[in-house]
Amino acid sequence: MERKGVCYDVGSVMGFNWRPSFRPEQVRRELQIIKDDLHCNAVRISGLDLGRLGMAAGDALERGLEVWFYPTIWDRSPEDTLRYLVKAAEAAEVLRKQKGDRIVFVAGGELTLFMQGILEGKRFQKRLANPSMMSKIKAGEHNKPLNDFLAKAAAAIKSVYHGKVTYCSLVWEKVNWDQFDFVGVDHYRSARFEDSYVQMLEPSFAPGKPVVVTEFGYATTHGGIGDVGLLRSSAGLEEGLINGVSQYLHYKIPVLGRFVRPRLNGEHVRDEPWQAQKLVETLGILDAAGVDGAFVSQFLSQINPYDDRPRYDLDMASASLVKYFEGKRRGTTYPDMSWEPKESFRAVAGYYASH
Repeated sequence: MERKGVCYDVGSVMGFNWRPSFRPEQVRRELQIIKDDLHCNAVRISGLDLGRLGMAAGDALERGLEVWFYPTIWDRSPEDTLRYLVKAAEAAEVLRKQKGDRIVFVAGGELTLFMQGILEGKRFQKRLANPSMMSKIKAGEHNKPLNDFLAKAAAAIKSVYHGKVTYCSLVWEKVNWDQFDFVGVDHYRSARFEDSYVQMLEPSFAPGKPVVVTEFGYATTHGGIGDVGLLRSSAGLEEGLINGVSQYLHYKIPVLGRFVRPRLNGEHVRDEPWQAQKLVETLGILDAAGVDGAFVSQFLSQINPYDDRPRYDLDMASASLVKYFEGKRRGTTYPDMSWEPKESFRAVAGYYASH
């Protein structure tokens, strides 16, 4: 693989901000660790706030990392989404001119699910819960409106940004890749599809462009993200694993939210070795399949902190490579950081260093 990457979120927003604490000095230190210790040569930086995106992307470029600049705006109309993407593309062009051409602009991702107007429902959760969702996807009804939007978006983006452009698709989104420089696919190796994982990826090679798996990962409990299918791991969106109400109230409601402790539903067993094993195994499979690059999801999740008590260990539901500590607790490997590398961090670092 040419691109050995990790997903790094500076504050995507769905319900609440997924990175409540954003300190530039911490971001710079984490990007240094991503380059020097995780042995990445690329980083996919996502988030809603363009100031945060620009700061992190600029620092990553200065360190020699290739940046996949991924502005994330969810649950908006196609018109609002397009305006936002063009504004983001203008910011990316400034960076490209100042810092060099190692920047790829991501024109959204998984828009069939995350943007209004393709499937019924104003909110992501409503679209997922709509009884007609799966029948429409199986019939391919989403592909035309998706490609109509992407054609407009690509043209508008290229009018203000003059670097490389891609899109983060789902395997069942039949994208017209003519207007993009890379075929980007968010492709989790679900336990239900382990035997057909590479086969599902094969159509992505047909356009003859470099194929990059823009997002994949595993939660830190056996069988975690692998069984989710449609859902992403960035916020621990495993069905039923996190008590969503407690997490929402904690992070969304000022003052009173401090008295609500986010927790898991039911009993789960933490399994760092399993997460590490599956990540390295999947990297090897993707390497052998001939992908140009892969981005492991994800480096850190502030909204899924680690806790010594299993009931409150939201990190089990996270695909992050490090376990985040709330409060004043610090790590031992990096005493200046409020997190500690998991076994998966060391496993991915070892794979990237040797391949």
